[in-house]
Amino acid sequence: MIKEVIKKDGSREPFDPSKIMKSIELSAREAGLDEGKVQALVKEVGGAAIQFADTKEAIPTSTLKYKIMGDLDKREPAVSAAWRRFDAAKGK
Repeated sequence: MIKEVIKKDGSREPFDPSKIMKSIELSAREAGLDEGKVQALVKEVGGAAIQFADTKEAIPTSTLKYKIMGDLDKREPAVSAAWRRFDAAKGK
């Protein structure tokens, strides 16, 4: 069962599934999806990411993000593009 995420700098913090859900939700809204699609995408992609992470005790955030972005690229490319724009603006 997942307990921690490993940040890019090597630090660790407790796994918080709400952060995954919120990131997907914000990106989907930024991409202009209607509310029904936003919630469905959060449930589908967020749920798959949490299930993926739950097979490990700790997971690098980069691995988790790679999984999420891959799923978003397949389901709603506009959402993954919005996420990437946000990351670029933050310098990630």
